[in-house]
Amino acid sequence: MADTAIHPPWRDASGAPISCEEKLKVLNENWAEIVQLCQDAMEDAVLMGCSEDVARDAFIAAATAARNPYKR
Repeated sequence: MADTAIHPPWRDASGAPISCEEKLKVLNENWAEIVQLCQDAMEDAVLMGCSEDVARDAFIAAATAARNPYKR
């Protein structure tokens, strides 16, 4: 896993820190999975001849495209 990827400080919509241990556990586990998936995908992309910058831009675009399905 990419050890250099530190998870963000998890905050709610008002900016207050998330303090529930179970919520933090899930958020941190999800973060670790995302970091590992991105690392694996980067390695695959580079091994197959893709530019690192192009792959990184694609990952950023994927994250930016994620939408909140619960927004009212």
